[in-house]
Amino acid sequence: MRNLTGKESAVRAIGGIMLVAGAVVAWYQGETTAGLGLVAAGLGAMLSGLFGYCPACALAGRCGLRKRGG
Repeated sequence: MRNLTGKESAVRAIGGIMLVAGAVVAWYQGETTAGLGLVAAGLGAMLSGLFGYCPACALAGRCGLRKRGG
């Protein structure tokens, strides 16, 4: 069950990719703790965007798709 619009999913997927890229940069600079945090956040955002489902939005009762349907 999807609860994100196409635009929201795309923004989350792109943001996740950027976070993982930031993690790679942090990892090369020796910041392993920051790198692990960025990887976890990036993977979460990417998966949320790819599947179109946000667990936090579901808990809050927000569904971006309902607004479109009227």
